[in-house]
Amino acid sequence: MKKIKLWLKRISLTLLALLIISTVAFVIWAENPLKAMPETIASLESDNEVLVINKKWLVFSSLDASTKTGVIISPGGRVDPRAYAPLAKEIARAGYLVTLPPMPLNLAFTGINIADEIMAANPTIEHWYVGGHSLGGAMAAKYVAANADKVDGLFLWASYSAENTDLSIIPDLKVLSIYGTEDGGVEEIRHSRERSPDDVVWGEIDGVNHAQFGWYGIQPGDGVATISRESQQAWILEETLAFIGK
Repeated sequence: MKKIKLWLKRISLTLLALLIISTVAFVIWAENPLKAMPETIASLESDNEVLVINKKWLVFSSLDASTKTGVIISPGGRVDPRAYAPLAKEIARAGYLVTLPPMPLNLAFTGINIADEIMAANPTIEHWYVGGHSLGGAMAAKYVAANADKVDGLFLWASYSAENTDLSIIPDLKVLSIYGTEDGGVEEIRHSRERSPDDVVWGEIDGVNHAQFGWYGIQPGDGVATISRESQQAWILEETLAFIGK
């Protein structure tokens, strides 16, 4: 009996040690995201049209104080949020308040309800568009599914709703889904159509891949883009602004 207890104790200690090691390894992995490229630096500075504040969240404010529309961009999984600063700043330049929140452990599923905090901090904003890239978009879809009354629209950049997130049953929900033919997850994006509203705005373009939705280099498992990052970013900006402006 003593031997059995001793073995059980050893097994328990071994399992605990493995759990601790796994947890530490996961945290180290999560806290080392894909880094933003040097090209993002200029987007982190204010200019004569956009005020940039980098505190709790990255906030890009159009100097047009009359804006009543806010945009929340959730970063892709394990991607430095600053990688999306160039897009965020250009959206703000069009006359919107844009917030780019870092996520705990750089994973959007740890901060699905951060949108509530952002909305509460900006009571003068009357219209909200929520979305993001990859995992960020998927978690934005999850948030919208539970809070459709708080948002005017959802935008998905190279992203799709999870199988347990059916957007098609939400009345009058505006959805934009844009992606490219060279995205490593293009088939999953296409298959998500059945979970989307009938009038979802779809945009697929040849040569676009996953990683060039941000400025962070190469995405593991991604396809090779056949257009420049600048061209892809211009397309994303045009499609997103057209959607928000509807």
